[in-house]
Amino acid sequence: MVEQQDNEDQKPLIELTDILDQDIETIVEMRIHAERGVGHHQRIIEKVTNNIGRPQSVYLILLLVILWVMINTFHSKLGLPSFDGPPYNLLQGIIGLSALLMTTVVLITQNRQEKLSEQRRHLDLQINLLTERKVSKLIALLEDLRHDIPTVENRYDPEAQAMKESVDPHSALTSLNKTLKEATKEYEIEVD
Repeated sequence: MVEQQDNEDQKPLIELTDILDQDIETIVEMRIHAERGVGHHQRIIEKVTNNIGRPQSVYLILLLVILWVMINTFHSKLGLPSFDGPPYNLLQGIIGLSALLMTTVVLITQNRQEKLSEQRRHLDLQINLLTERKVSKLIALLEDLRHDIPTVENRYDPEAQAMKESVDPHSALTSLNKTLKEATKEYEIEVD
């Protein structure tokens, strides 16, 4: 009998694990689908961005600049020809070009990440709207059930009545924008 109860206790846990596994698989499939659309050049740029964004890159750049300056400053003592003497115009040009390239590479990577982030925010919004509708429906069903059960005292609950109605996203957005405008106007008045 104890074994049967243990099996029954584990069954809901297994089902919850299965649901979580399905959700994880869905998220992984979405990620794989997004990654399949990435072109060869984009992948190269993202690899460069990953490598540039490491602390070792800073140390490497500093080491190269120090070596450049040392070689060109002490070239006669080292027995080497000077190829870029002070004020190190060639070094400045290389650093400027490198900064331009790094900035462009980082921006390209950020643009792609922003697109993925926007897709996730849109999906979150859709799921939140669906969840809100489901919760509103559950509240409505519970209120109906409360009215149908004779042993439960029938009372008016204004909060439950209000929560039964689904929120219209358009009116919510309009209300949010209106409130933000009013708050901004009040802030501008106080600042002036």
